[in-house]
Amino acid sequence: MNYLDIIIPFVGGLGMFIYGMQIMAQGLENAAGNKMKSLLEVLTKNKLMGVLLGAAITAVIQSSSATTVMVVGFVNAGIMNLTQAMGVIMGANVGTTVTGWLVSAVEWAEFLSPSKLAPVAVMLGVIIMLTGKRRSSKEIASIIVGFGLLFIGITTMSSAVSPLKESESFCSLFVTLGDNPVLGILAGTLVTAVIQSSSASVGILQSLAAAGLVPFSAAVYIIMGQNIGTCVTAILSSLGAKKNAKTAALMHLLFNIIGTVLFSVLAIIYYEFVNPEIGFGLITQTEISMVHTAFNIGTTVVLFPLSNWIIKLAKKIGRVDENEQDKSVVLLDERILETPGIALQSTVREVARMGEIVEKSLEVARGVLFSLKEEEIRFLKEEEDTVDKLSAGISNYAIKLGGLRISEKEHQEVAHLLQMVSDIERISDYCENISEFAETLYEKKVTFSEVGRAQLKEMFEVCADSYRYAYEAFVEQSREKALKVIEKETQADDLEITLRSRHIKRLANNQCNAEAGIVFLDTLVCLERISDHARNIAEEVLERA
Repeated sequence: MNYLDIIIPFVGGLGMFIYGMQIMAQGLENAAGNKMKSLLEVLTKNKLMGVLLGAAITAVIQSSSATTVMVVGFVNAGIMNLTQAMGVIMGANVGTTVTGWLVSAVEWAEFLSPSKLAPVAVMLGVIIMLTGKRRSSKEIASIIVGFGLLFIGITTMSSAVSPLKESESFCSLFVTLGDNPVLGILAGTLVTAVIQSSSASVGILQSLAAAGLVPFSAAVYIIMGQNIGTCVTAILSSLGAKKNAKTAALMHLLFNIIGTVLFSVLAIIYYEFVNPEIGFGLITQTEISMVHTAFNIGTTVVLFPLSNWIIKLAKKIGRVDENEQDKSVVLLDERILETPGIALQSTVREVARMGEIVEKSLEVARGVLFSLKEEEIRFLKEEEDTVDKLSAGISNYAIKLGGLRISEKEHQEVAHLLQMVSDIERISDYCENISEFAETLYEKKVTFSEVGRAQLKEMFEVCADSYRYAYEAFVEQSREKALKVIEKETQADDLEITLRSRHIKRLANNQCNAEAGIVFLDTLVCLERISDHARNIAEEVLERA
């Protein structure tokens, strides 16, 4: 037997299967478009909602590994806590069974026979791809072509391994895997860890089953091992991430190991004492789908009540404190760029967090020129350093997001966000400038006159309101508040001119200290520019609306 003639077409079929699965999943994901954003709101619900969400996402992208990598990214970015992550991870194991049912459909749905349907699907998809003008048509074409390539790949693999039925050594290998649960689980783990896709690994097993090579017991243990092997991708993805993100990957591993141990013991008891003969019979593709689904749903049902215990165990092993967080760290993760809609929504949230920090800085800046407290001066400088780091991190992430295959509307939203980040960062700069003015007053031991204090407070009030309305307009996407910003900015412009004129007259009449007078004028400039940047933010909101 020439094994090279088997290996080459088998590897080619596997490549076609994985590629078809990927482009079909990408087409489904892109077709979902902005609907992916709403998933973030679901993440705030209970753990059961997380299970349903994990199953739904994995059914679309057809990879529990990819879903778990996404979860690791969410946890690392602070979007999701470990309890929410646990629910999605459990659901991912259920959703990954969809691919197996697609493959086994050739046995229970004659019209889905690859020899009939796959070539037609590929040709139809190509026609739509070449003739379709709209973006949605391209995504539909990707789904259809991917579906066809997936079936052609599985057919090629099955045909390639068919001669192995005549190989006694190969057949005895599967008998050995069925007799030895540890070896069966290990084989499933290693194969899945290498190709980093449990869906593809199940596809390989189904192609071997189609050729009449796999005993029932061997398939059961291999499937269990595949669930452990699929954790490798998330573990590798968590390297270099924060502790709680590593803990999310560890939760996935613990969940699958516990489920595998539990159901392996039940399988061993069944095959040894209840029905030994069934283990030696050959398994079909549909039966593999049934076992895979029963195992994953069963594991989720049994371990769902124990999920909090699994989280605690993972935390203990990972030595993680979920509350430890440096607010200058950008809570955006490149893993989430795999789903641009969610990445965009995450960026919006991070810009809002940056804006909230600046709002607090502006509140402190309102009083620092009058209190001259060292801790307030130091606070404003520290916050400016934090905002600088956030600005750089968010901007870099948004630029990467803008370089992805996203819609024109999403490109425009990324551009708006970049401009808003710039405006918010400049407002933070002016808050730091005000802290430096306070430092000057403190060092020179000078203060404003009563009239000067009253006028500055009036200017602060208008400009702080301007930014507050701008921030709320952005967070709430409120046109009404955005229009209020424009009113406040016009008021600030007029007030700056009036107060500057009055102050110059006071200086000319020696009614105030000259050094304090310079700080007064510089502060007016800073406040007026803060209102200018607030107006920029409001105008961006009006354009987005």
